[in-house]
Amino acid sequence: MTRLWLRGLLRRPGAFLGTVAGIAVAVALFASLGAFLSAANGSMTARASGTVAVDWQVEVAAGADTAGVAKTVKDATGVRASLPVRYTPVDALIATTGGTTQTTGAGMVLEIPAEYTSTFPKQVRFLTGARAGVLIAQQTASNLHVGPGDRVTIRTQGGSDIRVTVAGVIDLPQANSLFQIVGAPPQSQPVAPPDNVLLLPSAEFATLSASMDPAKQAAITTQLHVMLSHRLPPDPASAYTSVVEAAHNLDAAMAGSGQIGDNLGAALDASRADAAYATVLFLFLGLPGAALSAMLTFAIARGARARRLRDQALLRTRGASLRVIGTLVAVEAVLAGLVGGVIGLGGAALIGWAMFGSPTFGSSVAAAIGWPAVALTAGLLIAALAILLPALRDFRTAEVARARTQLPIRRDPWWMRIYLDLLLIAIAGVLLLVTTQNGYTLVLAPEGVTAIQIDYWAFFGPALLWVGSGLLIWRLTDVVLTRGRRAVTAAARPVAGNLASTASATMTRQRSLFATSIVMLSLALAFAISTAVFNATYQQQAEADARLTNGADVAVSYPPGSATSPAALDALRTLPGVDTVEPLQHRYAYVGNDLQDLFGVRAETIGATASLQNAYFQGGTAQDLMHKLATTRDAVLVSAETVKDYQLHLGDTINLRLQNPRSGELTTVPFRYVGVANEFPTAPKDSFLVANASYVAEKTGDPAVSVALVNTGTADPADVARSLQHELGTSATVVPIGAARSAVGSSLTSVDLAGLTRIELIFAFVLAAASGGVVFALGIVERRRSFAIASVLGATPRQLRSLALVEAFTVSVGGLVAGALLGWGLSAALVGVLSGVFDPPPDTLTVPWWSLAGVAVAAVGAILISALIAAQNSKRPAIESLRAT
Repeated sequence: MTRLWLRGLLRRPGAFLGTVAGIAVAVALFASLGAFLSAANGSMTARASGTVAVDWQVEVAAGADTAGVAKTVKDATGVRASLPVRYTPVDALIATTGGTTQTTGAGMVLEIPAEYTSTFPKQVRFLTGARAGVLIAQQTASNLHVGPGDRVTIRTQGGSDIRVTVAGVIDLPQANSLFQIVGAPPQSQPVAPPDNVLLLPSAEFATLSASMDPAKQAAITTQLHVMLSHRLPPDPASAYTSVVEAAHNLDAAMAGSGQIGDNLGAALDASRADAAYATVLFLFLGLPGAALSAMLTFAIARGARARRLRDQALLRTRGASLRVIGTLVAVEAVLAGLVGGVIGLGGAALIGWAMFGSPTFGSSVAAAIGWPAVALTAGLLIAALAILLPALRDFRTAEVARARTQLPIRRDPWWMRIYLDLLLIAIAGVLLLVTTQNGYTLVLAPEGVTAIQIDYWAFFGPALLWVGSGLLIWRLTDVVLTRGRRAVTAAARPVAGNLASTASATMTRQRSLFATSIVMLSLALAFAISTAVFNATYQQQAEADARLTNGADVAVSYPPGSATSPAALDALRTLPGVDTVEPLQHRYAYVGNDLQDLFGVRAETIGATASLQNAYFQGGTAQDLMHKLATTRDAVLVSAETVKDYQLHLGDTINLRLQNPRSGELTTVPFRYVGVANEFPTAPKDSFLVANASYVAEKTGDPAVSVALVNTGTADPADVARSLQHELGTSATVVPIGAARSAVGSSLTSVDLAGLTRIELIFAFVLAAASGGVVFALGIVERRRSFAIASVLGATPRQLRSLALVEAFTVSVGGLVAGALLGWGLSAALVGVLSGVFDPPPDTLTVPWWSLAGVAVAAVGAILISALIAAQNSKRPAIESLRAT
């Protein structure tokens, strides 16, 4: 019996090999996306830990034994290095240069050990001069007009002045964390780090400390800056838990003698939500492709059903039991699953090597073993559902005589009779309405809480839309091929001629096969469109986020108090690569008792340099609100929060208090509220104001520019930034947009969604071609009897070829139209549900037309090739074809 079964399998291996190929595609896609998810998590953890300059800042409590705390910290789990840093506030810094004397306000002086900059290299960025000795922050150097070799006087609190010689000028990239209040909640942290900072070697700091009033020496605080081992779990959530637990362990060991500022934990905490979104992307973008691969496998396996029925009939006439037949079919299913699984894992390894530089399936041993095991199990499950389950069902329901002559009764499927497709689409619409509304949060990662909550219900909206739409396409195909038969005949006449009615009759009789082909093709195209559009939109918005933060291709920031006039920017406009330069004022204004950032802009020209998006504003487009600002001299744009807090209405007068630079006093200036700005280039994410720069300058007497936004056109922003920095020296900070991408981009950016896009488009290409071509080809095989009968009745080879082309045209048009509509709907649904990934939200969807056109061409090409092959086979003698079927 085994020999008979194998003989039948080998005699017509096409469906079996097709099933193996379908399983291989499903396994490869599942394993590749698993490798992406694992690589994403590892990348996020590495990025989060790599951006932190000092992992822990342990502040020694007043009166505690510093040496004892230092020993406790050094012995703590995971600590690689720790160095003491002392802080002391000073009253002022004074310097005399060029015959004038400059005096700053209060400042901060730090004692930095000699090995500090080599141990924590990300904490200090050297700009000019020596890399050791007395180091002065760039903004402080600008305020005092000093550089290397100049003398600075430090005025201590209640003590005598001391003088030091500047050795180098530096920048402190992570000044916010360096000067944090350790142990204080976020709302109690300083709004900005101190403007005036000096870093002193231990000897100079000891002199400074000795010169202070003894009563004021208590103001000196000591911190231990700690570097931890970064051998962390690859998952940001697990890494966060590990770091937090180590911090708690140290906290308990110090027994109140110190407090920990967990900078590394904070960075990992921020990455946990991105890791959760990566998991969500895996579900939303990956599983539909795997499901489509499984459906394709089922359709291909269906082509072997006739062979199995004949073999079962033969075995049953020889007394084979259900157990024997079930064993033989199970062996076939396991063989298909294992062969397809191994081929799929090999393909996934090649894809991982090409896309991620490694043929492994994860950054940890568990992931490297787990994902292949899960993918292989999925392949075996698909094989069982595609081969074993139908065979066992046929054995239980089919009699021996009926197994050889199938005469199915035409009846609508049960789901059509209960309108399941429309019900699923309606439920999907309700779920999408809920999950895309304002304020909905797909991923909830409370700060400081280990557990992350993902609302998996959001997945059901697109999933039900996908399934319901597929069933609806089947229904519409059935309706068109039955009730719309006259229209189909008329449409086929230009190609089929006198055989148009025969073509429509054939398609009506075989409408289930056509519905299968059209549904599979439309779902494959929808998968390609939705994933490609989502990823392209994400890449666009990641760039928009960087541009929103930086303001333009290059941002030139001048220190507060530098009094840079707008005319001073003319020198920048003459530099190579500079296209436009836009001045931007940055002030502070009181709205009631609330201090907010105020940005003065040239409303009529800022749009040419800074890319303003409609999503930045409420109540109108970016162009509309910039026009209102330009035509209303005292206009101001405010945040939605301010509108709500102060119950503002359009046209209301807002009295803002701005500081007069000459007197230092606050001046009340009236403004007129004309619109809402949710985001604005270089502005913070919380409350801020946007007004006309000319009006702000007039009312305050201060036209000084704070930021120059530079558009480089086609030139490389990094090259232009270097030229600008060389021109400006240390008087300004120059940041190209590339640095902004690395500094402020979501951790998902480091995942390289472009690689994910390529993976998905490769599989979409394969699935679209297979769905259109293979399924259509299987239908051609089952329709071979119709071709043979038409040939016996006198149809010429040309007429038979036209029949095949009409059928190919029908499947192509139906699949392309339905796939395009469904793909666009799914794209909008995915972007809406996954709105938390986008910052800022997109104005419109971005469509990669060339990629999608390639997928469509591949699908249609596969269908045409199948049709031409069928037409070529129609030249076989009719009697031979009838016997074969």
